[in-house]
Amino acid sequence: MTETPPVCDYEGSDYRTRFWENQGRDYEDLAERIALRRLMPPHGGTLIEIGAGFGRLADEYVGYDKVVLFDYSRSLLREAQAHLGDDPRFIYVAGNWYNMPFVAGLFDTLVQIRTLHHAADAPALFRQLARIAKPGGDYVLEFANKRNLKAILRYWAKRQLWSPFEREPVEFVELNFDFHPRWIREQLQTAGFTPGRTLAASYFRLGVLKRTIPTGLLVGLDSLVQWTGAIMQLSPSLFVHNGHPAGGKAAVPSTFFACPHCQTGLGDVVDGRLTCPNTACNRQYRVENNLYDFKEPI
Repeated sequence: MTETPPVCDYEGSDYRTRFWENQGRDYEDLAERIALRRLMPPHGGTLIEIGAGFGRLADEYVGYDKVVLFDYSRSLLREAQAHLGDDPRFIYVAGNWYNMPFVAGLFDTLVQIRTLHHAADAPALFRQLARIAKPGGDYVLEFANKRNLKAILRYWAKRQLWSPFEREPVEFVELNFDFHPRWIREQLQTAGFTPGRTLAASYFRLGVLKRTIPTGLLVGLDSLVQWTGAIMQLSPSLFVHNGHPAGGKAAVPSTFFACPHCQTGLGDVVDGRLTCPNTACNRQYRVENNLYDFKEPI
């Protein structure tokens, strides 16, 4: 069996308060929401956000009947649950994105923002997402752009060793990667997606600009220049819309979860757990207060 790549674990972290709340990132948050709205279908049946964390973007999914917030961290998902309350549309799922616990062809829309930079094996992740995407579905991906203007200038000034022009990902800190746009598109195509419109976001992600220029004005400017992603991709953050080919098999109605180890479909929750019916596997997973925990079997 192939060894599973390492996963960045935010379990027990103060990510929400340390990185987002009152931390001067209103500009990034608003700019990313604009890009998401431009690429994500506004309505649908099922949506999954991969790496949803504490649910920062959950209020963008009001047009969907069922929304899965998926993350490796149980504690961040509990924060999302506390924030969103008892809205029955939301399902909270903890698990490893290299072994997604869902049946094939399930999701109309997949969203992934600010998390691909933790993927040690992006091609393996893309294959998993292509498996769970419904035929004809949509995948909105944001990724950290290796070939951004700041990195290019630093490289030319000999202030960084790695080249922003080389296609391979660069791990600048452990489990933190930047990606070349062309490499990302190639890997998405290999996985079975069709990359389409690209938006360039967060051009003005500089402390001096955020301190001296009103946030609303910066966001307005960002909204205008996002369209340059079609021809010029020099921003630190790129959004790309990906189509999933039609003609495959959609998930059978009433099926949803699958064992992340053997991909056998799972039935109903019994005594707070889901049990794999495959006798050669027979793993069990805990379900507690609407949090489905596939991080490891019981």
